[in-house]
Amino acid sequence: MSTSSSGSSRGSADDYRDSSDDHLDSSDDHLDSSDDHPNEDDGGLGSRTASPAAARRRIGWRKLTFLPVLLIAVLLATWLWFRQAELDALSENALADGQVTKALWQHVQLTVISTFFVLIIAIPLGILLTRRMFRKATPVAMAFANMGQATPAIGLLALLVIWLGIGRRAALIGIIIYAVLPVLSNTIAGLKANDPTLLEAARGIGMSPLGVLTRVELPLAVPLILAGVRTALVLNVGTATLAVFGGGGGLGVLITTGITSQRMPVLVLGSVLTVALALLVDWLASLAELLLRPRGLEVRT
Repeated sequence: MSTSSSGSSRGSADDYRDSSDDHLDSSDDHLDSSDDHPNEDDGGLGSRTASPAAARRRIGWRKLTFLPVLLIAVLLATWLWFRQAELDALSENALADGQVTKALWQHVQLTVISTFFVLIIAIPLGILLTRRMFRKATPVAMAFANMGQATPAIGLLALLVIWLGIGRRAALIGIIIYAVLPVLSNTIAGLKANDPTLLEAARGIGMSPLGVLTRVELPLAVPLILAGVRTALVLNVGTATLAVFGGGGGLGVLITTGITSQRMPVLVLGSVLTVALALLVDWLASLAELLLRPRGLEVRT
C-alpha cells in the first residue's frame, strides 16, 4: 500500500514538473512575441520613444534645396539676359571696375552690422523691461520704438544726415532705429507669455533670478525672439538700399543710377540682387530659427 502511494505521489510530482515546464515554455513564447511587437503591449510606447529621433530631423531636403535652386535659376536667367543686353558707355561705366561686387559687399556689411547692433540693443532692453522694477517704462520704450518704424525711412535718414553729416554712420543709425521694434516687441511678448507656474516652480527648487531667466524664461521665449530677428534681418536688407542717399553705399547705388540715367540693365541688376539677397537672408534666418529652437518646444507628430 505504501509503495503504491509513494509511486502515485512520484507520478503526480512528475506531472506537476511537466506542467510547470509547459507553463515556462508558454511564458517564454509570450515574452518573445512581446519583444517582436513592443508597440502592441505598451500602448504605443515604442513609437513615442522613437519620436525624438524623428523630431531631430527638423529640416527636410525641400527646405534645404527649394529656395537656393530658385535663386540660382533667377540669377542665371538675369545673367543670360544681361549678356545679350546692349550696354552703352554710361551703363558700362556704372558696372565696370568691380562696382557690382563692391555694392553687394557694402550692402551685406550694412545688413550684418545693423542687425548686430539691433540685437545687442533690443534683446537686453526687452529683458530689462520685463523685470518688475522697469515694467512701468515699457509703454514709453515701445512708443519710441514705434515712432522709429512709423517714421518714413527716407525722412529719418535725411534727418540723420542733417544732424551727423553724410557717411555710413548716419545710414547705420537709421537702419538700426528702423529695425529695433520687431526684436524688442517679440522679446517682451515672448518673456511675458511664459507660464507663471513654471517660473514659480523654478524659484521653488532654489533657482536664482538669473538662473530662472537664463534657464527657463529665455529658452521658452526663443521662438518668438528668433521670429523678431528674422523680421529685422529682412527689414535691414530692404532699408539698406536707402543708405545711398546718406552716402552709405550698397545696392541702392545701382538702383538709383539705373533710375536717374534711365538705364534698364543697371536698374534690373540692382533690383534682382537686392531681392535675391533678401530671400537668401530670410532662408538662412529660417534655418537658424529651426536649429536654435529648443528641442523641448518642438511639436511632435
